[in-house]
Amino acid sequence: MVSSCNQPPKYRAITRANVEKHPLWGSLDPDLREAVDIVSLVLPFRTNEYVVDELIDWANIPEDPIFQLTFPQRGMLEEGQYAQLRALRERGDQDAIDRAVRRIRAELNPHPAGQMTHNQAVLGGRVLDGIQHKYRETCLFFPSQGQTCHAYCSFCFRWAQFVGIEDLKFASKEVDELCAYLRAHPHISDVLFTGGDPMVMKAALLERYINPLLQIESVRSIRIGTKSVAYWPQRFVTDNDAEDVLALFERVVLSGRQLALMGHYSHPVELSTEIAQDAVRHIRATGANIRMQSPVLRHINDTSSTWVDLWTRGVALGCVPYYMFVERDTGARRYFDLPLVRCWSVFRNAYQRVSGLARTVRGPSMSCFPGKCHILGVAEVGGQRAFCLEYLQAREPDLVRRPFFARYDSRASWFDQLEPLSESDAPFFPRAGSPEAFTPLTVCEN
Repeated sequence: MVSSCNQPPKYRAITRANVEKHPLWGSLDPDLREAVDIVSLVLPFRTNEYVVDELIDWANIPEDPIFQLTFPQRGMLEEGQYAQLRALRERGDQDAIDRAVRRIRAELNPHPAGQMTHNQAVLGGRVLDGIQHKYRETCLFFPSQGQTCHAYCSFCFRWAQFVGIEDLKFASKEVDELCAYLRAHPHISDVLFTGGDPMVMKAALLERYINPLLQIESVRSIRIGTKSVAYWPQRFVTDNDAEDVLALFERVVLSGRQLALMGHYSHPVELSTEIAQDAVRHIRATGANIRMQSPVLRHINDTSSTWVDLWTRGVALGCVPYYMFVERDTGARRYFDLPLVRCWSVFRNAYQRVSGLARTVRGPSMSCFPGKCHILGVAEVGGQRAFCLEYLQAREPDLVRRPFFARYDSRASWFDQLEPLSESDAPFFPRAGSPEAFTPLTVCEN
């Protein structure tokens, strides 16, 4: 199944440490180069030669969406934060820079939606590292060797995984602990490998994590969250262990389980290259499926036509449009976020223009503290304009698929900025840390 190319391309990362060596670096405006240098002190920066050479249109800088998606931009920091770091850098005061970077990162809400307080998995009274359990049927696993990516998205809500601070990082080396937890909670049917990107791991290592799960009858689906299908499709075509990866996928499927790659596609250009399309074909030939998901983002994909193109290309290749998310309230969120009413408009206008095969997609959806909150639309309720909402997933399963209402706010861009329309809507608005919030580990102990 792997290409017969005599010299398959080798992965070469481009980071803050070596970006100046790339021949296109010198073509950037000095202000753009400064922004990359300063903002990447705070937010992780990593891309690779495939992304830079094949996906970015260098005649359209800085507006090019993939450039915006992978290169830090000045607006990703507050103006005061940027000015402070620039002044400290000019002074060469490394200790002061380090202190300022730590303070700024703490202000960027590194772990939103109760990840550190309410999503932990507990077994025998002990919190298990690198395992999260927010929804009853699904468990998240963060393999320690999969906590990097082929390139970092500048909007990434897991940016704190990549800045080298262990207190901010989820990771586990213990697949035995995961298996013990799954056996103790047989209602868990789905395991999601996430990170980072598990597909940075070699096939032999990925196999050591996945094979034990095939011995647990209650596990019926294995998901792998990955951006590799967009940022390094060679992983499934020309890498030296690509055949082994595909054989592992086929083995999972032959075990009677579903294997789903949760493909993070943010723009149709990521599906435009021949090797990206070959990667999809190779993955699907194993019996695995690819589900497409991404947030809607200013500067990158905030037009309906972009989503129509993305979903149409994906469906033509056999991918399943899955989610349009709202940008989470973390990291460089201020640079990317859109008013909720704008997110809904982009989704609705795109949804109207695609065939039924693409209408598997749900959205726009906020992965907020209570669950995945789906924006159904804007309506008049009792003479008041309101957002109509529902939970597609929730910590409290009884909340799922029960419509509720929030006061209409044209400026609101996240769940926490919304207010219940009436007293009957109040139970749908638990906040982390509030008296009515779900107690930590509610789902995990059920």
